[in-house]
Amino acid sequence: MPTFEYAPAPESRAVVDIASSYGLFIGGEFVESRGGTPFKTISPATEEVLAQVSEASEQDVDRAVAAARTAFGSWSALSGTDRGKYLFRIARIMQERAREFAVLESLDNGKPIRESRDVDVPTAAAHFFYHAGWADKLSYASLGDRPRPHGVVGQVIPWNFPLLMLAWKIAPALATGNTVVLKPAETTPLTALLFAQVCQQADLPPGVVNIITGAGPTGQALIAHPDVDKVAFTGSTAVGKAIATTIAGTRKRATLELGGKAANIVFDDAPLDQAIEGIVNGIFFNQGHVCCAGSRLLVQESIAEEVETKLKTRLATLRVGDPLDKNTDIGAINSAAQLERITTLAAVGEAEGATRWSPECELPANGFWFAPTIFTGVAQTHRIAQEEIFGPVLSVLTFRTPGEAVAKANNTPYGLSAGIWTEKGSRILWMADHLKAGVVWANTFNKFDPTSPFGGYKESGYGREGGRHGLSAYVTTGDPT
Repeated sequence: MPTFEYAPAPESRAVVDIASSYGLFIGGEFVESRGGTPFKTISPATEEVLAQVSEASEQDVDRAVAAARTAFGSWSALSGTDRGKYLFRIARIMQERAREFAVLESLDNGKPIRESRDVDVPTAAAHFFYHAGWADKLSYASLGDRPRPHGVVGQVIPWNFPLLMLAWKIAPALATGNTVVLKPAETTPLTALLFAQVCQQADLPPGVVNIITGAGPTGQALIAHPDVDKVAFTGSTAVGKAIATTIAGTRKRATLELGGKAANIVFDDAPLDQAIEGIVNGIFFNQGHVCCAGSRLLVQESIAEEVETKLKTRLATLRVGDPLDKNTDIGAINSAAQLERITTLAAVGEAEGATRWSPECELPANGFWFAPTIFTGVAQTHRIAQEEIFGPVLSVLTFRTPGEAVAKANNTPYGLSAGIWTEKGSRILWMADHLKAGVVWANTFNKFDPTSPFGGYKESGYGREGGRHGLSAYVTTGDPT
């Protein structure tokens, strides 16, 4: 099948002004760290240093939590209508500065500009619009008797969707009257710091949103802080378990959105061309850096060979390279550490006897890169079928009956998401009822909407984000004690 050659179509870096160094955003102002060691954030596509970023010490965490506590009284006392006005203002500013956010996200994260521009930034703004609409309607959201905010919320977000995860966390917290201290991932802090400027531009009252940067110790200090009332975390299952241990026996509430090993299930009556696109989107979107990625492909045995052929043909057309090029399909792996993990697990897959295949593609000399990869002949016991690789690696298994598909799909410690491809509505409903997954897509994959709750079961965490269900995590009910 012939492929088209695309001339480079790079997005301009001139639309975003990256400072040489950044402080912490506390109490509505950028301030210097007290005792932290500055670190550098780099472009994973080129390894160039983008900026120097402050590390928040325990003293800085104290300052941020204190600022949020001070702001809580007046912020929670505002009417829902007034809080909603601030959220609407933030959403509009994000839309106005969308190109700036998209370029910065691709530079700092490594994801293709098409994804930052068309998915991450618009969906982040949509979350603020959506939750702005709820701010004055909480008593009608079936949240219980007299819903009230918890107080100060400590939020820790990952590096795979930095801006979108920020929106998932901050928008419902503010809509319900809480104040926030948020720590972005150490490899992708820049869009969170740009969001801090948006808060200033929107005249958000000082201390309502505080953003502190740093690595694991900073996040641990925030989670363990005695004046934090509620914790929200998205990241690895291992860290989620550590957080649950830290807050056990305290008054803190928590929502944890953790890892996944989703099954994307294709039946013999599925629209195959549509399914192939869904498979590709399910695992190669954002370089596979997606907790709900369809990293396990379960194909009905009678069509397995045809699906494999079509899938390889489609993968041969994917373009790997410069994240700022609008033609790029697969960008850079986020960090050297993540590339090492992907490389190690791919080698394990070969050692365990699975057949590895990647299309011919020339990878850039600098930066962190991994070619899209398919493993066939995968067994349920293989590590690549059980462990979250978090990269552009797909494991292909087969099944004969719907019952076998369910059994294989559920044979994992995770329970975040799944996909079903079939023309039979009754089969979709039966499968969805039997799959142990918090989100089940039918004849599509990786579709997100602020109105729809997202979250998992088992080692994929607990609690929901988005929709009316996501609001409930940010309120308490009944008479105050």
